[in-house]
Order: sequence, then C-alpha cells, then structure tokens
Amino acid sequence: MYSAAAAWLMTELTKDAFVVSLVQVAGSAPLFLLALLAGALSDVVDKRKLLIWGESATAVLSAAFAAVVWMNWVTPASLLWFMLLISISGALTSPAWQAVVPSLVPKEVLPNAISANSVGFNLSRAVGPALAGAIIGPLGIAAPFVINAVSNFGVIGVLFGWREPQAAAGALPPERLSSAVGIGLRYAVNNVALRRTFVRTVAFFLFASSYWALLPLVARQRVSGGAAIYGLLLGAIGLGAVGAAFVMPYWKKRFGADGLVAIASIGTTIALVLFGIAREPIVALIASIVAGASWIAGVATLNVSAQLSLPDWVRGRGLAMYMTVMFGSMTIGSALWGQVATLTNLQAALFIASATMLAAIPLTWRWKLQTGEELDLTPSTQWPPPVVTHSVEGEDGPVLVTIEYRIAADARQSFLSALYRLQHERLRDGASSWGVYEDTAQSGRFLEAFLVSSWTEHLRQHQRVTNADYVLQEHIIRLLQAEPLITHFIAPRPKAI
Repeated sequence: MYSAAAAWLMTELTKDAFVVSLVQVAGSAPLFLLALLAGALSDVVDKRKLLIWGESATAVLSAAFAAVVWMNWVTPASLLWFMLLISISGALTSPAWQAVVPSLVPKEVLPNAISANSVGFNLSRAVGPALAGAIIGPLGIAAPFVINAVSNFGVIGVLFGWREPQAAAGALPPERLSSAVGIGLRYAVNNVALRRTFVRTVAFFLFASSYWALLPLVARQRVSGGAAIYGLLLGAIGLGAVGAAFVMPYWKKRFGADGLVAIASIGTTIALVLFGIAREPIVALIASIVAGASWIAGVATLNVSAQLSLPDWVRGRGLAMYMTVMFGSMTIGSALWGQVATLTNLQAALFIASATMLAAIPLTWRWKLQTGEELDLTPSTQWPPPVVTHSVEGEDGPVLVTIEYRIAADARQSFLSALYRLQHERLRDGASSWGVYEDTAQSGRFLEAFLVSSWTEHLRQHQRVTNADYVLQEHIIRLLQAEPLITHFIAPRPKAI
C-alpha cells in the first residue's frame, strides 16, 4: 500500500517522468549502496536484534512521513527524502531477513521455501496496491501511509516472540565489521557460482525495472486511469506472481533454472510491449499479470541460485552482494528508463526496454545458474590444527602458509589444473594472496603459498573449509608421491628496547 501510494502521490505532485521514476530509485538505491555493510552486520551481530532495531526505525520514519502527508506538507523533494530514509532502514535489515530463511528449513526444501516466501510477499503486493487504490478515494492519500506506519508494530511483535536457533559457540572471537566487509567482497569475487548468478541478475533486473519505474505513467497517460486503476495494475502483477509461484516447481523441473530465467525474460518482454500498446485498462491488466508471473519466476530462481552457492558463515554478505547487484541494476535501470521516456516518450522507452531485454538472453546464456546446488557446503572440520612451539596471539601476523607437493612427471598437468581450482577456495576463505611455484632444480617439486592477515583469520580458514572443498583437496593428495608438507610462518615483531 505504501509503495503504490508513494508512486501515485508523486504523479500528483509532478508530471516529470524522470522525477516520477526517482521514487523507484529512492526505494532501491539504499539496497544497492548499503547491502554489503548490512550483510556484514547480519553475519557478525545477532540477526534478531538487528531486525528489531531496523523495524523500529522503519516504524518511526513511516509515522513521521504519514504525518507530513496528512498535514499536506509533502513536496516531491520531501517525498523522495522520506522514501530514501525508510529504504535505508529497510536496506540494513534485508540481508538478515534473507539469511534467516535457511535456518528455518532443511536444505532439500530451500527452493520451495523461497518460492513460498515469495508467494507471501507477492500476495501482499497483490492485495496491498488494490487496497491502496480503494481507500485513497474515500479516506485520502495519507491513509495508506498511516496504515503502513501502524503495521510495522506487528512485525516488531513477531520478532520479539521469535528465537533463532543457536549455532554452536566457537572459540574464536567474532569478526570485526570493517574486515568482514572486505572478506565478503573477496569471497564474492572468488565464488564462481555466485558470479554467474550476478551476470544473469543484471541481465534481468536492468530491463525489468522499466515497468516498475514507469507504471504510474502507464496508468495515468496510456489508459487514462486514476489511483484505483494504478492499484489494480499493481494488484494484477502480484496476482500473476502468486499464480506462477504455485507452478514454478513444475517449470523448474521441465526447463531448469537457466530455461526458467529465459522464459521470465521473454514474458517480461511481452509485458513491456503490451504496456506500450495499451489504450484500454484490460490490455494493461493482461500485461501486469504476465509481468508478475515473469517477475516471480526470475526473482525466485536467481535468489535460490545465490542461496545455494553460499555457506552459512558468509551467507549474509553473499546475499548482500546479490542484493547489491539486483537493486543496483534496478536503480540504474529505473533512472535510465525514466530518462529515456523523458527524451523520447513513454511508449518508446517501453519498446526499447523490451528489445534490449530480449537481446540479453543469448548474450548471457553461457553463465549457468544454480551450479552450487550439488555442492556440500557444510564445514568439513578435516583440517588439523596448526603446530605451534611458542605462544601466538590472535592478532599476530601476517601468516604465510606454504604447502610442499611432490608429484610424478606424468601427473603435472592434472595436478596444476586441480591446484589452480583450489586457488579460489584459499582466497574465498581468507587468503589475501596466493601463488604456486615449481622448483627449477628438482623435478616434480612444487610449493603452494598463501598469505593471511592474522593468526585468528587463518584459524577461521580451518573452520570455513567445506566438504566440497575437501573433496578437491583429497583429489590433489591422490596425485602426490608423498604426503604434503605444511609449514606456517608468522611475521615476527621485535620487542621494544
């Protein structure tokens, strides 16, 4: 109700297509700019407390915004500022909301759980906008904002009554927020499955954002409707999404994750064309239903692909990176298509978005989705603790780890191929640099070396190795002529004289 009312209110305050599209930008930009920081927060602090504080801030800001609208003090600038502040509060909790889902269900039903979660979200998207359009007439434009402010207290009450399952306490201190952000970035860069998901996410949301940003203008200019028509269009999007969610398991089984996102892109292309040619509400309603079904197919599939590629220790940060890419694409896309509509016209912008979205399907097809589905990302606990002969403090470092390998001449290529695959695991789990070196004087002798910032961070590496990583390490060991020799070097610090 709040989102629909805010977008419609802006069309009453200004006729500028670019300014109208900025409502979508204000709603998505914080999720793009703050997601990684929020993801690090969700990984290093208590998620339940973070959610309670975030929802409390949202309730206060929503109440203040409702008062401003009620008093008729709202301007385009104040509307955008409140949208931005409320979105910042939401951005700081979004990764935590995503990260708690796997703690509620077993891995084997996670895809269905995410789809069910999307059904709930899109059911509200279907009912909310329609209700907003229905109550704005008799109760005024401020009514949806007042209801939104009050509803946040229900969310807070649920959070007070919920307890997250407690993970086993570790012996290591929690990560620092500043280093956690950098580690999250490094992990995302070195996670191949996650990077593939990012490419497909950009290809979908950059163009799908066009109808979200321009839909108020479609309702007002193309079909000459009022707030009720705009609410019905948003409601139809939600209903299309809810209906598609129930058949998604069948679609996924038949077409696979990659095929499902391609179908979602084709469906969005059709919806954009229908929005562009719509002159009657019925055509726009059909377009909305198609857009909603396509939206849930794309969103749920990409979300599952990101979830399945992440172990628990970095789930919040990994999902934050996914959200950064998703909402960054929507933010840029919303501003882009609003500007295109200003420079050309609304119909041209919708047609250009549909054509470019269709072209993106073959261009991004080689980046496959959900490749992490078969990986066992639970901690292996197979690494033995490092041997130390003197006291080592947690902050001591940096730490240089070397592993000496001896192989037969005919195993050289297989060994190097596997070892370079292991590079991503070392860098993902905490190493800041990595290299492999071959002895020039002795055939078959290789040295792997990687650098870690501190002793504590290296101990965390031991906890982060997954069963999937250990399978690769065991494959390397089978290629050796002898057990690898592991050595730890730590940078010494001379005592002050």
